[in-house]
Amino acid sequence: MKLVSQQRVSLKSNPNITEKMIQDYIYDNPSILGLGELAGRAKEKCQPSGGRIDMLFEDDENNRYEVELQLGATDPSHIIRTIEYWDNERKRYPQYNHTAVIIAEDITSRFQNVISLFNNQIPLIAIQLSATQIENGDIALNFVKIMDVVELATDEEETNEVVDRNYWERKRGKKILQIVDELFEQLGERKRGYELKYNKWYIGLSKNGISKNFIFFKPWNKFVSLRIKADENSEITDLLEQHGLDLNYDKRENCYKIKISKLMDYTENEEAILRLIDSAIERMGLM
Repeated sequence: MKLVSQQRVSLKSNPNITEKMIQDYIYDNPSILGLGELAGRAKEKCQPSGGRIDMLFEDDENNRYEVELQLGATDPSHIIRTIEYWDNERKRYPQYNHTAVIIAEDITSRFQNVISLFNNQIPLIAIQLSATQIENGDIALNFVKIMDVVELATDEEETNEVVDRNYWERKRGKKILQIVDELFEQLGERKRGYELKYNKWYIGLSKNGISKNFIFFKPWNKFVSLRIKADENSEITDLLEQHGLDLNYDKRENCYKIKISKLMDYTENEEAILRLIDSAIERMGLM
């Protein structure tokens, strides 16, 4: 084995290379982007407001990626175009989780700062593309993720001010807090050693003074959002939805959010909900 150096080349200034060539290569080989197991959904997808998305990818976890490619250095129009197309797609197809992806040969520090500002508000990934010429004259492409999606914090990850029960009774009323109490009691042996912990943004669980939120509660004026930190289970999701329960699975927080307006919402679905809770307990290693 020997160490060798390769000559870096500019794709934009190379007369033998076009943006379409790079686009086709990425579309046929999406794994090179380092975004997981992707499948191509469309190239040059027309937008209602005008313009075309360079590439649209999707995976089997309900995620879609709106990708814009630019040879050479990125510029303001490239950034705006990427965000505009992402926004169009998420509004047209709200059933998917959408992420904007910018690819360019040169993403200067100035535009990294600009992108980072957007990144705090929308899911945005920046990938820098570089190319080197190898011994036989072929061009090798390298993709480096220089800015990833900023993961949104979950409620329990925030800096929480510890409050008391009176705080929540004043904020949401005693009737709603009674539903929290009833749901907590329904845990039976699963709640042994646990107590409710009242935080400013949610009501969680603690054991020996340590937070262990395999479930937690978000009280609202007319219902309690029961949060269960379990992996998504399509069988249980379908079962609960068939029974008319209002729920969704938050992929960012990795938890179920189930709307409980009265205890009957829980008791009529107790078996399925307890399966999720047991999964959450096992997932957190609390068995």
